[in-house]
Amino acid sequence: MTTPQHDQFPPAGPNGPAAPQYVVMQAPPPKKKKWPWIVGGIFLVMVLGCVGIFAALGTAANEVVETLDENAAGKNAVPGEMGKPARDGKFEFTVTKLDCSKSSVGKSVLAQKAQGTYCIVSLTVKNIGEEAQTFDGTSQKAYDAAGTQYSNDSAAELALAGDASTFLEQINPGNQVKGQLVYDVPKGTELTAIELHDSFLSGGVKIPLS
Repeated sequence: MTTPQHDQFPPAGPNGPAAPQYVVMQAPPPKKKKWPWIVGGIFLVMVLGCVGIFAALGTAANEVVETLDENAAGKNAVPGEMGKPARDGKFEFTVTKLDCSKSSVGKSVLAQKAQGTYCIVSLTVKNIGEEAQTFDGTSQKAYDAAGTQYSNDSAAELALAGDASTFLEQINPGNQVKGQLVYDVPKGTELTAIELHDSFLSGGVKIPLS
């Protein structure tokens, strides 16, 4: 005799056999991807680093511009003394004489007449660097007692012929030249100092003219 296998179906309820019970298996939640956060973090670090670099470059550029402005205004020129060597960059300057007695310089077609009077500064320029350097008269400035700045007169310097060896003269290392810088100033003006530069960007050296 066969015994019914009651455990194959759920027991019957009052209204008939109960419906089969099914267990629904839920899928595990998807794992969150970490790589977008990692990439985002690296990008943020790079951006912040670039911002810092640009800020530092901007600060450095501002400092350079400020220094150049101060150089142009003569604020960074170191003091020198007439008759004694004074250095700026690759040049060593020795100022030997000031003459403000001439109203004209040069001869014949090269002759130049001053608007006021010519002040002529005699000096020696020596190259103390390791390569040739051009001495530019336009970078050299003169001052009176009130602090008024005067630029050189390159045409008058050229009119001085052989004595004008400082006019755009290229000087090799160890060599030196003697020449004159000429300033056309109002009559009665007394120049009190000259500011000499290795180049128009350098700090310069300021030498009293007395």
